[in-house]
Amino acid sequence: MARSSSSRSLSHGFPVVGMCLAALLLSNALIYLYLESLYQDDEQLLSSHVGCVPPHFKMATMKNCTPWLQCSQIHAEVRKLKLIGQGAVKKVYLAEWRGQKVALSELSSLDYLEDFLHGLSMLQALQGPQVVQLVGFCLENHTQVTEHHPLGPLLNLDDVLAQEQHKQHNKWQMRLRLAIDYVSILHYLHNSPAGRRVMCDSSSLVKTLSQFLMTSDFHLVVNDLDALPEVDPSRGLLVKCGHRELTGDFVAPEQLWPFTTKGKPFSDDLMPEYDERTDIWKIPDVTWFLMGRVPGGDVVHFHLFQIHEECKKEDPKLRPSALDVLKVYRSVYSSMVRDNAGFRDML
Repeated sequence: MARSSSSRSLSHGFPVVGMCLAALLLSNALIYLYLESLYQDDEQLLSSHVGCVPPHFKMATMKNCTPWLQCSQIHAEVRKLKLIGQGAVKKVYLAEWRGQKVALSELSSLDYLEDFLHGLSMLQALQGPQVVQLVGFCLENHTQVTEHHPLGPLLNLDDVLAQEQHKQHNKWQMRLRLAIDYVSILHYLHNSPAGRRVMCDSSSLVKTLSQFLMTSDFHLVVNDLDALPEVDPSRGLLVKCGHRELTGDFVAPEQLWPFTTKGKPFSDDLMPEYDERTDIWKIPDVTWFLMGRVPGGDVVHFHLFQIHEECKKEDPKLRPSALDVLKVYRSVYSSMVRDNAGFRDML
């Protein structure tokens, strides 16, 4: 009798265990499909952002690709509305073209003509989903027209997320996706069609954040390309970001004047050159800003601690590549989404 009772218990137990295993497998499959959909949605958003081969453009509400605007069209059809930004190189105006909001940039001073032309050439060469979309340009009066992104520069992130209509996006998931976008853009610039490029307009956190625009679907595009020198170690081609002394903890150690302790005054001629790994040094500081103070942000920082330690290596040769960092960021994002989904299933 004892054996038959035990057999019945086992026979009843197997279906229960089988059902639990099936439920676990189904749960994992759903989580996998959810993560895949996130990446696919991101890719679709990015691909729909441009969707045209240069020299053409297409903004969100346009059906067809249109050739870049030329001087005559810019003069006749682009109407200035108001000044929305100004730097050493350009003045930027909110403008309108055939009912579309655009950004019209004008050279501020002929002293910076070389920077302006370099930025325009980079815009043309690097057009893609991670770069602001070029709408047109006119070399005669040194103007360029780009797609307007009303959320503005990345520097405005906290102010944007404090607005009632955007508060629902103020979560670690969205903030980490912005950090992934940021590192992805660095990877693109370091392996671009125009060669290995260094973001030299990044001597401070504020300056760095100002180089990126937030799209309406909370992705990033790089906007200011006026200082993107090329690095090519095979040709002995290295860079120096400007001709003035850089200071502070934000810039990489190799960007600092190395003879300060010896009392030697700064000399641009004696300043050693460096490569794109200066961008890697700055990643942890930018990501720290991007994550803000949201629930789950501390867990993100914990998971990124090791790769950020590597980014901060004094010896630039020991730092990871942007691709290495990007892989870790994506892995952390996936695992945290998976863990969160599993936790909700348990509840």
